[in-house]
Amino acid sequence: MADAIAGELTIAEDVITDLAGYAALESYGIVGMAAPTLSDGIAKLLPASRLRRGINVERTDDAIDIDLYVIIEHGTNLAEVSRMLADKVKFTLEDGAQLPVRNVNVHVQGVKVRD
Repeated sequence: MADAIAGELTIAEDVITDLAGYAALESYGIVGMAAPTLSDGIAKLLPASRLRRGINVERTDDAIDIDLYVIIEHGTNLAEVSRMLADKVKFTLEDGAQLPVRNVNVHVQGVKVRD
């Protein structure tokens, strides 16, 4: 068996937002990420290169809280899609990055017919 090596792993906040964003885009019913603020009451769909703008991460000593701002596909069950999204992001961060997640808050900024 291999000996443990002393040290510390630090995961940058940008990495956390990228992991959460990719998990969100792979989730059923999610069209894309949106900016946290609405422009003239309209949600703007962010391009894949700007996913981080649709995700806020708050770190505490013992866990992280994540806010996801999304646009959901028209005709899907908003509550169920939001629940599945929160579960997927939490699993991705806890299982893949060993990060304790306290809350995943989903903010539905708009509904769109998928192209």
